[in-house]
Amino acid sequence: MTQVPHAAALARGRARQAARRDIGVVTLTLTTGAVDAVTFLHLGKVFSSVITGNMALLGVAAGSHNPALAVSGGVALAGYAVGALVAGAIARTPERDQPVWPARVTVALAVELGVLAALSAGWLVTAGRPAGAIQLTLLSLAAAAMGMQSAAVRRLGQMSSTYLTSTLTGVVVALAMRQRPRELQRSLGVFVAIVAGAVAGAIAGDAAIGWVPVAILIPLAVVVASWGGPSLVRIGGRSAQPAADAPVKDR
Repeated sequence: MTQVPHAAALARGRARQAARRDIGVVTLTLTTGAVDAVTFLHLGKVFSSVITGNMALLGVAAGSHNPALAVSGGVALAGYAVGALVAGAIARTPERDQPVWPARVTVALAVELGVLAALSAGWLVTAGRPAGAIQLTLLSLAAAAMGMQSAAVRRLGQMSSTYLTSTLTGVVVALAMRQRPRELQRSLGVFVAIVAGAVAGAIAGDAAIGWVPVAILIPLAVVVASWGGPSLVRIGGRSAQPAADAPVKDR
């Protein structure tokens, strides 16, 4: 007799955890938009998260004989790959019956926060006008941070807070088939967030150098601080709330 209420309570808890997860992903996308705006406008006219676009820019650089663009695109690509490699080793891959928000995701995002803090320090030291090797170093840090975020969010499932082309395609295809897109609220949220973050990053880069760290660090810091606790609901269906004296296995 108690199984039905327990199952209903578990389903409600899982739904709440999933909604909270989605809010975290949308919040992270604010950082993505801000970092992309700063890198494009001030660190070499390339993106830090849209790496496939940077691959196309490498071709453009070769065809237009633009070595500066080629170097910037190559640095962004390499930085992103290194960041994804590091965070992938930390966050690992999705597991059956894992928590909705695994602790390892927060650890990877905390490392990303440290990388973006270093980027912010470099930005402030150069008074928002980095050039030469320093500019390329800051670009590599920005791209590495986005690679880390991509790998961390990938641990959560089929979602992203950086590359959103697949998300947009899924929404449009579902609408074409007259179906309600899956996870529509999160999809719309990340679309709005990446534009809002880019607006904030662009304004901050031109208004005052001190506002750039605020635009890129605050959303990520909020997620690291607020989503750092262990999730008590696991995707597979059973409750993962531990006994008071039981050790919690880090997933």
